Amino acid sequence: MTPTHEKQEFVTVLVRDPRTHKGDSWHSYIDYEIFIHTNSMCFTRKTSCVRRRFREFVWLRQRLQSNAVLIQLPDLPSKTPFFNMNNPHHVDHRRQGLQEFLEKILQDALLLSDSRLHLFLQTQLSPEDMEACVSGQTKYTVADAIHKFASLNRRFPIEDEEGKKGKNDTDSDSESSSSGLGPSDDSISCGCKASPASEES
Repeated sequence: MTPTHEKQEFVTVLVRDPRTHKGDSWHSYIDYEIFIHTNSMCFTRKTSCVRRRFREFVWLRQRLQSNAVLIQLPDLPSKTPFFNMNNPHHVDHRRQGLQEFLEKILQDALLLSDSRLHLFLQTQLSPEDMEACVSGQTKYTVADAIHKFASLNRRFPIEDEEGKKGKNDTDSDSESSSSGLGPSDDSISCGCKASPASEES
């Protein structure tokens, strides 16, 4: 008889595909694709893909730290005045640092319980909208936000609960929705075109 193996939970996170977005000579920034594949019950979606910029990682770390004061969070790659977004080595070094940061975060059960982390990884909501959502100031829940983003971003196969042919399954990139859940300024479908730049990388 073969021994029964419990299905082991895993979370794979990849930070990849850095892209430079130029608004004008003073306002350029780089964003990175964050790809998640998991079988963890902690996640609303088992596969997702979003784009985030460095300052959003900074926001995430600050919020996670303020909600888990007894945990020493891993550091982000340092923000140096010598960072050059035209230097592939600098960009890749930062990308690697962001991936290592997320890999460590996703190993901590307490941090995994923070709704901001899930909104960061599985929606394109701005930090302001993520805060409003977790504070109950929006008409939509965290799960609503994640499902809505997934429905607007059909890069991956439809998951179980959406097996039926959806009436709203139109592959729309529309920025408005009846739930009030249109993507924010930083919103981009994965694949993905970015919004015009505002400031810093």
